[in-house]
Amino acid sequence: MNRRALSHVLLLGLVGGVLIAILRYSEYQFLVIQHSFEIYAAIVAILFAAFGIWLGIKLTKPREKIILREVLVPTETPATPFTLNQPQLDALGITPRELEILSLIAQGLSNREIAARLFVSENTVKTHCSRAFDKLGARRRTQAVQLGKQLGILP
Repeated sequence: MNRRALSHVLLLGLVGGVLIAILRYSEYQFLVIQHSFEIYAAIVAILFAAFGIWLGIKLTKPREKIILREVLVPTETPATPFTLNQPQLDALGITPRELEILSLIAQGLSNREIAARLFVSENTVKTHCSRAFDKLGARRRTQAVQLGKQLGILP
């Protein structure tokens, strides 16, 4: 190939490349003008997503370690030992098993723990609880324990 033909091929390739670049640029301009709202919405969405991720990492990052220490709190020892108020117990009609379950509730045990300790089913514990609550006029465990202590049937 002679030198002149080579220069024509290079010039033709350069002009073709410039024309393709101009067409791509005009296509890009058309795309930006035609879909500008979608592009701006996508940019805003990306910014908010990045901010949300940053904020989530910042808020869930563990801060300082919390150090717990055990503090002994003196409790008042009653001058006289607990005596069961038997007349009140008889007036309410609470059975010995119901009283036993109430005392275990007062110790903070759950129905499952009470059932395991007494070798009965959870349903049996629930039945005794509801009967004792009805006799005391209580609606919750804490209320039953409080009433039992006020009436002198729980220590």
